[in-house]
Amino acid sequence: MSPRLVRAADDAVGRRDAPLRITLDGEPLAGIAGQTIAGVLLASGRTAWREGPSGAPRGVFCGIGACFDCLVTVNGVRDVRACRRRARDGDAVTTQSRTREDVR
Repeated sequence: MSPRLVRAADDAVGRRDAPLRITLDGEPLAGIAGQTIAGVLLASGRTAWREGPSGAPRGVFCGIGACFDCLVTVNGVRDVRACRRRARDGDAVTTQSRTREDVR
């Protein structure tokens, strides 16, 4: 999956961008109302934001909430699927990792 931004002037639907700001591990990221957290992360150039048990980078895989590869912590709530959760202005998102000890 590759991120693509549709510019307001090119939007056939005529949407108006309502900006929002979230943080990822304390770093501010800009987004647009209606984007999922994964959408904000992808638009900022991030394709991975956690590690699997093997240490391999993980991000969006299925994009529909079936695979759980895009898990993040949002406002202190763990295991939120970034592809399913709409970003809200002020969300504090933190990355999570699964170590070999976590899956035992």
